[in-house]
Amino acid sequence: MNTDKRTVVVLGGGAAGFFGAIACAEANPAARVLLVEKTGKLLSKVRVSGGGRCNVTHACFSAAQLVQHYPRGGKKLKEPFQQFGAQDTVHWFAQRGVALKTEADGRMFPTTDSSETIAQALLDAARQAGVHILLNTTAEQFIPLPEGGFQVQLTGVHAQTLTAQRLLVATGGVPKTEGYNWLRQLGHTIAEPVPSLFTFNVPESPLKELMGVSVPHARVVIAGEKLDYEGPLLITHWGVSGPAVLKLSAWGARRLHELSYTGTALVNWIPTYNEETLRQWLHTFRDENGKKVVLVNPLFGLPQRLWRALVEQAGIGADVRWSELPAKPQNRLIELLLRMPLAVRGKTTFKEEFVTCGGVVLSEVNMKTMESRLVPGLHFAGEVLDIDGITGGFNFQAAWTTGYLAGQAMSR
Repeated sequence: MNTDKRTVVVLGGGAAGFFGAIACAEANPAARVLLVEKTGKLLSKVRVSGGGRCNVTHACFSAAQLVQHYPRGGKKLKEPFQQFGAQDTVHWFAQRGVALKTEADGRMFPTTDSSETIAQALLDAARQAGVHILLNTTAEQFIPLPEGGFQVQLTGVHAQTLTAQRLLVATGGVPKTEGYNWLRQLGHTIAEPVPSLFTFNVPESPLKELMGVSVPHARVVIAGEKLDYEGPLLITHWGVSGPAVLKLSAWGARRLHELSYTGTALVNWIPTYNEETLRQWLHTFRDENGKKVVLVNPLFGLPQRLWRALVEQAGIGADVRWSELPAKPQNRLIELLLRMPLAVRGKTTFKEEFVTCGGVVLSEVNMKTMESRLVPGLHFAGEVLDIDGITGGFNFQAAWTTGYLAGQAMSR
């Protein structure tokens, strides 16, 4: 073990910054590790994630499978995930007395169902490892030195000028491109930041009255685009949300930005059917259930309120039985079940869980150590990199992995 008295500065008090600082301090107890956070709050996203339960990672223990959940950065993450993957995250927290549990959809949470458990584990690990946490402090500038390392000027509560051998940038995603100018000045290329993981606003939604209704399995397609995703769908007072929409927004982040978040979302409420199989099924159903009133007998396990709305929009009267249903309204119902059009006019982003697509391009980073290929001693971790995952714990896993690898490398 290398035990030189090096100074390591970590910028950002979020998941990636904490993991990097802890990994570095644990691997080299003689190092002086400073974690600098410009606000008075630590681990803000950890605390609000998963509705306050903290979706720590995903039960996806093969690197080859894990990388498939990252719209950007997936291929480059394969080797890092082999070094520190989801199983390593589970083990890391278990070693510190925090057990994780797996939900039916693969998301992993602390058994306490409280994000404070995760935040406290990180704070405790940082304290035990001897990490110095500087709140309400900003790194105004850092200048690479000819002999290596950086001169770092801190302002705020802990204002000082110091020399650091290593620097970790874990400042998170920045919504505005100007926020990356300081990294551009060091020569780094930035993939333009645009929002990811957002919901669709549908101001003229025919489903407005169904706020709160959810369907466990639907498919959402953007008309005229090669963008579609299946999963749970939630009807909201502003439009549609749920994993199907959030994950679609991640895969389509750049294209949807180009489209100014306008277009037509086609919802298939029963994606196990296509036009042909649905017509065959309904033909048999009508023969066997002709006396049933269409409106009050929901099919395909759809919620009662949603079924009624679809039937009414198809122009089917309240007392019409299946045996009396004319071809025209039945065709309209089939169309609404398979391709209900919703006019998307904008997006809604939850600021606490804001995820950006974009950041430092990965070709300029050594993915084994997270070190800049342009500026020796400068490392990156978390969302400041051009990496983003879909919902389900994948963004945190990228933060743990990149933070851990950066921390290990900075300790040497």
